Parts: sequence; C-alpha cells; structure tokens
Amino acid sequence: MSTQVQRCAWVNADPLYIAYHDEEWGIPKYGDQELFELLILEGMQAGLSWYTVLKKREAFREAFDHFNPERIAAYDEEKIEELMSNPGIIRNRLKIQSTITNARIYLDVMEEGSFSELLWSFTEGVPLVNHWRDVTEVPAVTPQSDQMSRMLRKRGMKFVGSTICYAFMQASGMVDDHTMDCFCRKQ
Repeated sequence: MSTQVQRCAWVNADPLYIAYHDEEWGIPKYGDQELFELLILEGMQAGLSWYTVLKKREAFREAFDHFNPERIAAYDEEKIEELMSNPGIIRNRLKIQSTITNARIYLDVMEEGSFSELLWSFTEGVPLVNHWRDVTEVPAVTPQSDQMSRMLRKRGMKFVGSTICYAFMQASGMVDDHTMDCFCRKQ
C-alpha cells in the first residue's frame, strides 16, 4: 500500500519546492507588505521559473531590505549597482528598477488605504476556488488577472502583466488552483 502524498503535478522533488506547495502556495495572504514582496518576486520570475526565484528568495530578502517598501523606494544608482553585482539574486536591471518604481507606487496606495484590500478587490475579498482535474486545465490568465494587471499598470507599476498577476493570485491564495487530486484540496 502506497503512502505517497498526491500533489499538484508542477511540484518537483526538492524539499524546498514541496514545502512551498504544501505550506504557502494557495494559502490566503492579507498582509500589505507580504503581498508586496510576493508581487515583486512574481515579477522577478518573468521569463524564468518560480523554482528559480524560490531558490533565491532568501537572498532577495537580504538584498532588498526584507522588502521594506520605504527603504526600496529610496534606492539610488549606487544601490542599483550593488544589486547588479549580487550573485544571489536575479541581476536584471529592468527588474531591479521596477522594484523601486513599484515600491514608490505601493507607498502611494498605502496613503489611500490598503494594498491588500486593493488587490483582494479583484476577487471580492474571498478566494476563488477552481476545480481543475489536471494541471493542463489551469489557465495562464483570467478576466480578474487582466483587470488587476490593467489597474496596476495604470498606476505605473512594472512587471505586472496578466500572467504575472495570475501567478500572484494563485500564490497569494486569491485563487485556489490546487488540482482536484492534490491532498491540499482536502485540507
């Protein structure tokens, strides 16, 4: 008799990835700064895999002052050069500059209210639960991710296309896309 736990098909055998799937992905997150960090990291994923970003997440946290938006918003060219020479992170100048821009916009949003409430408004404040039988059924974008992307881009944020926004919605628990055979669906 097998005691193998069934997970979503995208999870590899790395204990780091397994823990991420089992303990983080799809679990609702509501903290403003926690959501800011996740959105930035999803943007860093553009053109790469989430696994690549996940392996570098702790280095990102160290390099970007634990995603403190006030500190990031004040980064200057010297700090950008320091980040560009950091082998522990993804050294893409446009992504680094977008993080600074996005931190400034985050601060503007926080003056108006809550970053979390703004983002969760696209699901009316509750997780959307899908019922996918197979990972191939899971979409890359949805009308909600299209709307979120348009709103964030209109505010001036970068690396927030609809695909990134949908991955963010999945990771933050705004959407539950664990496939029906995944043990996380039963919890």
